[in-house]
Amino acid sequence: MSAKQRICVIIPAYNEAETLPAVIESVRRELPEADMVVMNDGSVDATSDIAHGLGVTVLDLPINLGIGGAVQTGIKYAWRNDYDVAVELDGDGQHNPSYARTLVDGLEEDGGSDLVIGSRFVASSDYRSSPMRQFGIHLFSWLIKLMTGKRVYDSTSGFRTYNRRAMKYLSHDYPADFPEPESIVMLLSRGFRIKELPVEMRERQGGVSVVASDVSWKAIYFVASNAIAIVLTGVTTRYVTSR
Repeated sequence: MSAKQRICVIIPAYNEAETLPAVIESVRRELPEADMVVMNDGSVDATSDIAHGLGVTVLDLPINLGIGGAVQTGIKYAWRNDYDVAVELDGDGQHNPSYARTLVDGLEEDGGSDLVIGSRFVASSDYRSSPMRQFGIHLFSWLIKLMTGKRVYDSTSGFRTYNRRAMKYLSHDYPADFPEPESIVMLLSRGFRIKELPVEMRERQGGVSVVASDVSWKAIYFVASNAIAIVLTGVTTRYVTSR
């Protein structure tokens, strides 16, 4: 990492009062030089009070914007406050901050990248997911390659680092509903450099995954909607960039 880089850790949080203290403590241990901003996405529990009490910056969103709106607000904050690197990790404890330094350093390795994704699938891992989630992730990876020519193995990972170039673009144009895979298509289609580095993720410490169940309409909707969004984003981006 370059000397004196300013790092902002963006933590989107919706009703994460139970898990947030451990996440913040772990980030302070692993990236002591970083600033943190908690994106309180309309929580109805004590998320905001706890984050304020722990001495981090808190942006209390007026309503629940969803993950896309919360993350984009965090990226805007990092961009406008002149941070060199933004780190995105969830407030539910699933993303292990011990890998954050590796993802930050990865932005400058191998000629440089604009976005580094913490991936569960680029190396052998003990991570296990439901068959429905595995199917969805493989489908998204195939569709992203179809749209962009590049393979991304863990397109739904929200454990990421961004450089200034990526922050500038995404602060103005960021997907609302399915931001992780859609933003990959947007960036790759516009010539941004993306790299995946292996990470180990924990079981989520709070909340329930929308695709935790193998057979549910929510899981089917999630997979189908993501797939459609990837294709539409790819087609739209091709049209815009070709004009």
